[in-house]
Amino acid sequence: MGNFFLRDDGFGPEVARRLAGDADRAVPGMLAVDYGIRGMHLAYDLLAGVDLLVLVDTVPPGPNGSAAPGSLRVLRVGREDLDGAAALDPHGMDPVAVLGRLRTLGGELPRTYVVGCVPADLSEGVGLTGAVAAAVPRAMTAVVDLVTDQKTEGAPCA
Repeated sequence: MGNFFLRDDGFGPEVARRLAGDADRAVPGMLAVDYGIRGMHLAYDLLAGVDLLVLVDTVPPGPNGSAAPGSLRVLRVGREDLDGAAALDPHGMDPVAVLGRLRTLGGELPRTYVVGCVPADLSEGVGLTGAVAAAVPRAMTAVVDLVTDQKTEGAPCA
């Protein structure tokens, strides 16, 4: 998730790009996709059937705002987190809206996690700040760990 033209908001696309090109971290059945701002594409892919969804995006710094830029947070998303989801915009990407509308589109929420990074700069521009760029390899490891854990629990992962 993210917009690579808004500095650190490009965190998710960068993690996806690097995972897709890293044969050493490849996990059978794992697909790394940069959905950017294409929420409907994510929705349609989820309707095809997915056992595990790991979203990679920027996240707020936490309850007291104390997490520093570049800090990672891994969050489990449940159905209850999607109550009151905003309207689905076919030309935008609000992950809560996309996931919240899955049932109305005929799908179900798969086991879902967010690997999030606290941004330093979301202004217009291309390129991650140093703290967020340094978090990319750690986020890649977190994604692979979540997928590997899912596979060892016996459920296929897509």
